[in-house]
Formats: sequence, C-alpha cells, structure tokens
Amino acid sequence: MATNITPLHDRVIIKRIEDNVNQTAGGLFIPDTAKEKPQEGEVIAAGEGKYKEDGTRQSLDVKAGDRVLFGKYSGSEIKLDGDEFIIMREDEILGIISRAGEAAK
Repeated sequence: MATNITPLHDRVIIKRIEDNVNQTAGGLFIPDTAKEKPQEGEVIAAGEGKYKEDGTRQSLDVKAGDRVLFGKYSGSEIKLDGDEFIIMREDEILGIISRAGEAAK
C-alpha cells in the first residue's frame, strides 16, 4: 500500500535526482559513502500556499514535476515506503531548472 502525504502551507516534498557517476575523470571509483548528496530534485507535491496577514493565501511558485535546486542543508529528510524524500519550505528552494526549449517562468 502506498502512503500519500500532502504538504501543508508553503512546504514542498522533493525527491532527489541522483547522478549515476561512480567514477572520477581520472578513473578513481567513488564509494557511495563518500559521495555528496545531490542538491537537485523533482517536486513531488506542493502545499496550497501560506496565509498572508490579510487572510488570503499566497500560492507557491513551484508545482509537482518542477526540477529545482536547493541548499545543501535545506529541509528535513523523511522516508516513506522505503523511498527517501526531503520536505522543505518553498523559500529554501534556490531556483527552478528549465530545460532547453521550455519557457522560463
């Protein structure tokens, strides 16, 4: 059974995008324990936005499916059904990556 989680307010759930590079340009193999965790991921789910002082809701700039960059120590790591995710506030996201041919936001 899959677990569903819905982030609240201005929080987003991100799945890291892993690179499969296990070898340096010089031919040295890098063990998994020595690799740095990637700072790029895909937004899996996004909250509805936070409430402003006037009671209206400010919508988020990111949406499910967006590819984003985030800081090395951003968010909190969570594990659901054996998969690892990061839950963080939208303001911890540094930018949205757009591929060639896509319109920039």
